[in-house]
Amino acid sequence: MNPIDLQIQFIDGTDKTVTCIAADLIAFESKFDVSVSRLEKDLRLTYMFYLAWHVLKRTGETKLEFEKWTETVSAIGDAGEKK
Repeated sequence: MNPIDLQIQFIDGTDKTVTCIAADLIAFESKFDVSVSRLEKDLRLTYMFYLAWHVLKRTGETKLEFEKWTETVSAIGDAGEKK
């Protein structure tokens, strides 16, 4: 599976693009007990938010727990898509 690029838009108006690597994809599968390959068929917002948060947590860019972090985000999407 290729890395997944996500665009995060925060409530404060800033944007950030993150790349989900193997560590993030494995954490996703462990957390939700769902194969990453199913994202194409059954994409949920929670999945996208979790992947983006996991990248930021792994890289030390957030210390917030998942639910608190989601309160700082206004939108999320595929970094390849135009908003």
